[in-house]
Amino acid sequence: MKKINLGLIGASGKMGLAIRESLDLKKFVPFVAVSSKNCSEFKNQFASFNDVSPELAKKVDVWIEFSSIEILMQLCSKFKNSKIRIVSGTTGLSKSEFKKLQNFSKKSAVFWSSNMSPGLWALRQSLKSLSLISDFQFSIEETHHLQKKDNPSGTAITLQQDLEKILHKKLKTPVGHRLLDVFGVHKITAKSASEILTFEHTALNRSVFAQGALKAATFLVKKKQGFYSMADLNLK
Repeated sequence: MKKINLGLIGASGKMGLAIRESLDLKKFVPFVAVSSKNCSEFKNQFASFNDVSPELAKKVDVWIEFSSIEILMQLCSKFKNSKIRIVSGTTGLSKSEFKKLQNFSKKSAVFWSSNMSPGLWALRQSLKSLSLISDFQFSIEETHHLQKKDNPSGTAITLQQDLEKILHKKLKTPVGHRLLDVFGVHKITAKSASEILTFEHTALNRSVFAQGALKAATFLVKKKQGFYSMADLNLK
């Protein structure tokens, strides 16, 4: 199998470091790093993706970014007329920003997910059974590290959207907490007058998200265009 030329935006950030540590060099070539700090294992490095020439960008098979909304939107603008592939885990997008990302995928291939953990995806599937108790009261609570900008988290909002579709009713905005170096805890509680049911997922490290992103990159390299998510990924 041909190795995948990887472009990593935010390569020295927390998720960037986790992806670099999880990188299987038998499958991936560290090709382009966008980072203000040294990433010596990459063949090419730039402080800003604006410095990446269109010619070099075309040689990148898949870009992975867990950076910021601003950078993701700039990426869509810079390469709107190019056919590239992007795996994105950036959350907090407004409806118009999300629409811009979807429009971008009409020419390029985009894989986006608020959470790339296999366990969290399994939890989302298990929530479908809650349609049997739609008359219960529901709450969603999440905890992340202090540097997490969006509150509630993108994952908590995704869970809320999932539940509202399953239960056919609106739910209260999830409650978000910020505590030191918590990687991510999401808790759903369903309560009636007679019983309480709890679903909870805890990420023990960032490598679970990094491995999910790399699996998504392996999937996306076979696509030319379109918008994809965890629902399209074979986790086995």
